Amino acid sequence: MRTWRDESGQATAFMALFAGILGLGFLAFALDAGYFFHEKRIAQSAADAAAVAAAEEDAYPGESGNAQAAAEAAATLNGFNTTLAKNPATVTLTSLSSGTYSSSSTTVPTAWVQAVVSKPFPTFFLGAFNRNLSTMTITAMAVAGEGQTSLTCVCLEGSSGQNLNMSNGSSLSASNCGVTADSSGSNAIGIVGGSTLSALTLGTVSTSWDNGSNINNGGSIAASTRVVQGISSSCAPAMPTAPTDSVCSIDPAMLQLGGGANYTVGPGSAYGITQGGNTVCYNSLTVDGNGDTVTLNAGIYVINGGELHFESGTNKGGTGVTFYLMGGASLVIDNGANVNLVAPTSGTYSGVLIYQAASDTQPLSVQGGSSATINGAIYAPGAAITLGNGSGTTVTAQIVAQSLTMNGGGTLKSTPGSNLGTLNISVSRISE
Repeated sequence: MRTWRDESGQATAFMALFAGILGLGFLAFALDAGYFFHEKRIAQSAADAAAVAAAEEDAYPGESGNAQAAAEAAATLNGFNTTLAKNPATVTLTSLSSGTYSSSSTTVPTAWVQAVVSKPFPTFFLGAFNRNLSTMTITAMAVAGEGQTSLTCVCLEGSSGQNLNMSNGSSLSASNCGVTADSSGSNAIGIVGGSTLSALTLGTVSTSWDNGSNINNGGSIAASTRVVQGISSSCAPAMPTAPTDSVCSIDPAMLQLGGGANYTVGPGSAYGITQGGNTVCYNSLTVDGNGDTVTLNAGIYVINGGELHFESGTNKGGTGVTFYLMGGASLVIDNGANVNLVAPTSGTYSGVLIYQAASDTQPLSVQGGSSATINGAIYAPGAAITLGNGSGTTVTAQIVAQSLTMNGGGTLKSTPGSNLGTLNISVSRISE
């Protein structure tokens, strides 16, 4: 009995030891499970990144051969290193015409990529029983492009040199549309001096454009802007039908208004030769300062050979107006000119404010004053356009030109209108 009493505490000791071992087991299992789910999250990120990167490459003609390298690079950046000498991660792709698209989507896309990433990883508790490494395998699927396109609202047709030059705090904002530069030069687009560009897309024919040396000194492109180099087709939209020379059958005189008075010009007014109903013809039209207040009647203003010039220091306005420049005519809106010009909303020239004949290469200069508003497309396919010098000037326009220079706080806002061309942006996304 005495011996039995001496051994009575052993069961408690064994139970305590068993409970401790069991607790350590659960702790080790919890560590393994937590580590597993942590690795799974990393693997999913790596698979998603690999699928999108491969889909981006597959979406562009001639680039599908780079899909594997792009996927491996993306996986490595997201924690699944494919370059390790021992136990590297692997990326297996199924793309385009091969494989089976298994997404729940009812529409099978024409271009898609599936990425499977796998990587051996150690465990803590399970490793005591099995020295082999466990393998983490995750699948992600990305849709490549789906034929997505971006409408062009700023089309710059110069085949060489700098198509877009932004400096001194200028700003270009293209909502739901893009900017396209036809230049093949390495300096096709330059954004410096605190200037900013925000658009759905920025496309250039050039494959050698170096944004590192051309976007600097405070210049920037919005992170949401899709930059596409080496686009296969240039931007060259068809222009509206131009008025014929016969519209102005009578040779009009030059007209200069000034002297601190109030004037009404254009179709139906005493100033100009009205022909063809709502068309008025001028060799040149200059509206100077001296406190003038000028109202421009709605209609088409044909400027043949001279200059359409809005000088500084006066208030001028017209709604429903289109200016057609031909025969070497040019446009100058001075710094300090508070103009309010709005294009028509119907008819042949709906939405068109300035239209320069394609054969006319005279430059257009739009500066403006403290409260200037210019609203309507500016079509000058053969000319260079300069916008600037007037932080209070708002230009809301589609633009077609050889080149566009923006400076001095000039602001351009552009939205989709008539078809100036489309750009295949092939934005890839995760589908499952």
